[in-house]
Amino acid sequence: MVEPLEHLNQHIVSCERCPRLRAWCQDVAREKKREFMADNYWGRPVPNLLPIPTQTHVGKLLIIGLAPAAHGANRTGRMFTGDRSGEWLYRALHKAGFANQPASRHLDDGLTLSRCAITAVCHCAPPDNKPGKLEIVNCQEYLTQTIEFFKPQVFLALGQIAWKSLMDHAKAHELLSSQPVKFAHGASITFNDGRSGLASYHPSQQNTFTGRLTEPMFDSIFAEAHRLLEITDRPS
Repeated sequence: MVEPLEHLNQHIVSCERCPRLRAWCQDVAREKKREFMADNYWGRPVPNLLPIPTQTHVGKLLIIGLAPAAHGANRTGRMFTGDRSGEWLYRALHKAGFANQPASRHLDDGLTLSRCAITAVCHCAPPDNKPGKLEIVNCQEYLTQTIEFFKPQVFLALGQIAWKSLMDHAKAHELLSSQPVKFAHGASITFNDGRSGLASYHPSQQNTFTGRLTEPMFDSIFAEAHRLLEITDRPS
């Protein structure tokens, strides 16, 4: 029997809801980037990256990114793999104990996640890293189902758009007792069901190259996520 999250991933990969994005991903996969000319690009919607199948821990972290990079996940087929943002993310995940290694370059590099999954607001790479409003809406169902099936205790939204999608989900499911919290690096919220949400600047080059996001800033977010999960795991 196919597990719900695996079945969801199959639906994501075969999705054709956004013609503009599907055409863009395929064009990029066909034309390629000079340094990756020898690679076989994925060129399809990128599925959620899930933890090892034997995972039995109660407390879990769900990371929400924006969308696959044109020559990153759109090339490799794995979330945040093969680009500079992924270098930052997996290094931080490894430090915090959520990944078995500090880098992810291709599908068969041995990376595994523990107590953690990675999803995105949009599962197709958008031109200029900017999905349209309707394209975000088209993918919202996948985020909702990911949350339903994975049952995370802590959410980490990378960037303002991911944070807004998390707040929209919370509003739609009556998880907010007040107005949504505004995005800021380090912003946090406790939802009505006791789960926690954290926000971070996205580890994009425009943030990391300019020093807007530093390694200690990024590491502190994952340390806080780890702390919140430890609280979840304590016997009541």
